[in-house]
Amino acid sequence: MAVHTTSSSPTGAARTPTRSAASSMRAPSIADLLARADRPLFSFELFPPRNEEEERRAWFTVRRLESLAPDFVSVTYGANGTTRDRTIKITEQIAATTTLRTMAHLTAASQSKAQLRKVIGSYAAAGIRHVLAIRGDMPGGPTVPWERHPDGLANATELVAMIRELGDFCIGVGAFPDIHPQERDADLDARVLAAKAAAGADFAITQLFFTPARYFELVDRVRSLGCDIPIIPGIQPVTRISQIQRFAELSGAELPASVVGRLEAEGDEPKAVRKVGVEIAGELAAELLAGGAPGVHLYTMNRSLATREVYARLRREFGRA
Repeated sequence: MAVHTTSSSPTGAARTPTRSAASSMRAPSIADLLARADRPLFSFELFPPRNEEEERRAWFTVRRLESLAPDFVSVTYGANGTTRDRTIKITEQIAATTTLRTMAHLTAASQSKAQLRKVIGSYAAAGIRHVLAIRGDMPGGPTVPWERHPDGLANATELVAMIRELGDFCIGVGAFPDIHPQERDADLDARVLAAKAAAGADFAITQLFFTPARYFELVDRVRSLGCDIPIIPGIQPVTRISQIQRFAELSGAELPASVVGRLEAEGDEPKAVRKVGVEIAGELAAELLAGGAPGVHLYTMNRSLATREVYARLRREFGRA
């Protein structure tokens, strides 16, 4: 059992239990939990706040999610400016002031090798042992052609190798059920994922998607290469019509017509749209878990209500050990 102390919250809230770096290192890793295979894993993703108001909302969400005892949470990472700095700060604070197993994100985009080593060192010093290593997108989104930093890394595979060399980390990587928006080559996506596993990745989390068959096809392609890396599907409840276009911009893929139709059928009724979005996410997650997915990673957008509702359904149907 982890040893807990007390500490004040970064937001000035009441004192809450904390977990020391030493006890965090003794706790089972995400890879350990996946290896047990006695139940699916449930996890949540947050993004770094851009201002004080967003920071208050983020911490409110963190505390609500902490009460659910997920297997882990992760915080997304921007390649430049305050987004990157805020990511490092809030990730370290979550690890230090909550009981949550915390995974840091790290992207190779727009950063030198020296900068990457510095961030990895910061995570290690904070007792964070989980890192999600991704190549990252250029400013402008996933369809903008990739440009390697003059003193940086070429891809996520090289980033995985760097992290593996610098410490005892449990490393996650990205995966693409709807195929990567730049190369548009499903077989290449599978080969790249296998290469990342060979470089030292322990598990993968997919980009958000809405067609279960695409996930199972990805898994089959990767397994056909002799690679057994666990692949956790990433799911985001669409709770507003405005998110449809945003999804296309972020992923490079359009939402399926069946999903768009169900959401648009509710018209301008926000509560009805959110209800349908939660239903769609729950149905997708349930089908994936029933088909053998090792867990579900829910993208929260720093708003916990929809993801908590999806999580509640999945716990009822699939349980927790």
